Amino acid sequence: MDIFESCHRINDFIKVNQEIDARNELIRLLDYHEKNDIEYSSLLNHLIRETGLYPYLKSDTASWEDRFVYEVFKVDIGGGKYCTLHREQSSLLKELVEGENVAVSAPTSFGKSFVIDAFISIKKPDNVVIIVPTIALTDETRRRLYKKFSGEYKIITTTEIELANKNIFIFPQERAMNYVNKLECIDILIIDEFYKASSDYDKSRSPSLLKAIIKLGLKSKQKYFLAPNITSIGENIFTKDMKFIDKLGFNTVYLDRYDRYKEITGDKVEKELQKGEILLEILEKTNTKSLIYAASYSQIDKVSNLLNERLEISEKPLLKDFEKWLTENYDVNWKLTNLVKRGVGIHNGQLHRSISQIQVKLFEEKEGLNNIISTSSIIEGVNTSAENVIVWRNRKSGSNSLLDSFTYKNIIGRGGRMFKYFIGKIYLLESPPPEDTTQLDIPFPDIILGDLDEKLYSSSLDNDQISKIISFKNEMYEILGKETYDRLLKENIFQSNNSEFIKETARQMKNNPSDWNGLSYLNSDDPESWDRLLWKIISLQPGEWGDGAYGAQHKKFVEFVKVLVGNWNKTIPELLDELEEFDIDIEQFFKLERIVAFNLSSLVSDINILQKEIIDNGTDVSQFVSKISHVFLPSVVYQLEEYGLPRMIARKIHNNGIINFEDAQLNIHSTIQIFHQIGKETILSKNFIDSFDKYILEYFYDGISNS
Repeated sequence: MDIFESCHRINDFIKVNQEIDARNELIRLLDYHEKNDIEYSSLLNHLIRETGLYPYLKSDTASWEDRFVYEVFKVDIGGGKYCTLHREQSSLLKELVEGENVAVSAPTSFGKSFVIDAFISIKKPDNVVIIVPTIALTDETRRRLYKKFSGEYKIITTTEIELANKNIFIFPQERAMNYVNKLECIDILIIDEFYKASSDYDKSRSPSLLKAIIKLGLKSKQKYFLAPNITSIGENIFTKDMKFIDKLGFNTVYLDRYDRYKEITGDKVEKELQKGEILLEILEKTNTKSLIYAASYSQIDKVSNLLNERLEISEKPLLKDFEKWLTENYDVNWKLTNLVKRGVGIHNGQLHRSISQIQVKLFEEKEGLNNIISTSSIIEGVNTSAENVIVWRNRKSGSNSLLDSFTYKNIIGRGGRMFKYFIGKIYLLESPPPEDTTQLDIPFPDIILGDLDEKLYSSSLDNDQISKIISFKNEMYEILGKETYDRLLKENIFQSNNSEFIKETARQMKNNPSDWNGLSYLNSDDPESWDRLLWKIISLQPGEWGDGAYGAQHKKFVEFVKVLVGNWNKTIPELLDELEEFDIDIEQFFKLERIVAFNLSSLVSDINILQKEIIDNGTDVSQFVSKISHVFLPSVVYQLEEYGLPRMIARKIHNNGIINFEDAQLNIHSTIQIFHQIGKETILSKNFIDSFDKYILEYFYDGISNS
């Protein structure tokens, strides 16, 4: 590369206001300097300043003007750490510090989280609520903010935690509702990946996010919504008082695209064979970190089988330890157990949280995983990046629909990372979607209207919606009585986002109370007595309980719940042995366990609330709801998995008398204090802790440390 000629081209682009082209050319030049260990010249520093990429300035070779800019744009991002923001980060931070409500769209590499940290450090708000799309992102955000702000703030990620004077709340939208009545005032409400408020992108969860935005927004002094790749926002009540800022043109890395799909020809079988060979060739030649987007579970299986057959077994000690740990704690025949030996991981939305976190951690390690095969969970659930992104399949996750431009850009946006990979390499094994702009439309879903008070939220509703709420309330008054329904509405107690479902279930109970006799059997310690009630309950919402035909699906799910009772006292291999007769393997175990924790627990909770008000026979199955919401683990053990501590290590610690996790007085914060009091070295020294347990415990302790 002719460095001077490149600088000349960059300067020419700047002179004619083609800043995106200038920045792309500059990033390629910075990559060349990095790879060849070339010192930055004063000219190069000057061009960095001209394009707004201030963090890339090298002060030791910069002019005094460039060094001045580097220092001027440096801000405290918490924990005594200072970071130089790029021009557009600084502009965004200024808007927030001045009190603007902002919805921002920016590339994945923009560094939006630095702006949050800097805002907290500068403004020192009392209550910050951050809503993230996944549990994995909850932990990632918690880890980042805990190190910086835990000395001043209580960092809250779970429900039913006592508040402090200054709090930072981080959780998915469903948990946010538990704090609506506990918070008098929110200084700033932050919604990460707010495009998920649209049913176009997350049909099942968008209603709960919109409900959270409405109810928490009413108590918020300021709002900050973040998303990638949105070019405009359609008129809606959720962002009507917000300033939309489009920062999509400001990239901090460059994406180099390789259209390898053009080499693939022939019939379907021949194309699949060629695609597999090209994938193997890319992995062999690049030999760096690669994310492989496979779209669906069946395609993950296809790629997994190919890599298990063709990749050599790694000699890395860390991966050998991980493979042994998975064999002992999960399943020797699991595809992941075999893949990790070859430096490959799997990321999807159903794995145990701790397993997903461990793999992302290993992916960041030089001696860890080189490749991760993923559904869209890798773009929604964590902020990891790679030098290479390989698009194996051009379909949306879990469907046969072609990728749209928005989702495609989200996926390839995982290529490259500031200061690590100046250039992200994008390999397309199937054709990309046509280039398009994305307007975010957020229609108001009628199914949440029944959970709103038309007087309290009148500013967020139109006349038709207010009319529907009044009509719905009148029907609920007939069933429950005005005083009872108004009280339940004020308490935000229902977990379902479908108001019609709540109304119809209440009507059934009112008209046929005898059908609900025996609900108290769910409090029995004998799982065999749960059959009839579980069948009845899950029949209220068909299609949510796993795969297969109606009857077989329900039978499999009910039997799974009954076996899952042993989740704390038995190992996963032991549970899988019991489930074998019901044709439930490790993959289905993950899926069904999540359904128990979320779908079944919320359904039984709402039924319990209604039957206490309507039938009022003294029955209360709250204890059963608590058990299934924690999948029959001690509640704090279930919560610790979100912090990166798997249940099997918690069980070892419990069984050896280190911490009594069955103590009902424990909550997540008191448990973390106990871990601190015991100390990492004490636990690591125990002979029941094996080598990979130690690796996990190091990671866990790092996440609860502010140093």
